[in-house]
Amino acid sequence: MSVIHINRNNYQNEVLQSDKPVLIDFWASWCGPCRMLSPVLEDISNEYAGKVKVCKVNVDEEPELASAFQVSSIPMVALMEKGKLVKTSVGFRPRAQLEAALLDAYRR
Repeated sequence: MSVIHINRNNYQNEVLQSDKPVLIDFWASWCGPCRMLSPVLEDISNEYAGKVKVCKVNVDEEPELASAFQVSSIPMVALMEKGKLVKTSVGFRPRAQLEAALLDAYRR
């Protein structure tokens, strides 16, 4: 499964109305740690396909969404379930740490 790029037009459908938990990566192209996290999220997207939806929000292009999540540092990854914010993680983390922090309930 590929990562879904979120904007104000598809946020309602892809995140708030999702029947699966949604992992949202708030990032920017100029952010080194964000670029390091990108392949980690691609791997998670493939491994958790059908269980968790992985999305990305470019904070420079979607400042309103970043503000709604009170993003003050990036990368920030947020876990949403049934339209509600459940957990967040700020900064780069290796895959095992990110999974432990946010995805324990969805491991195989």
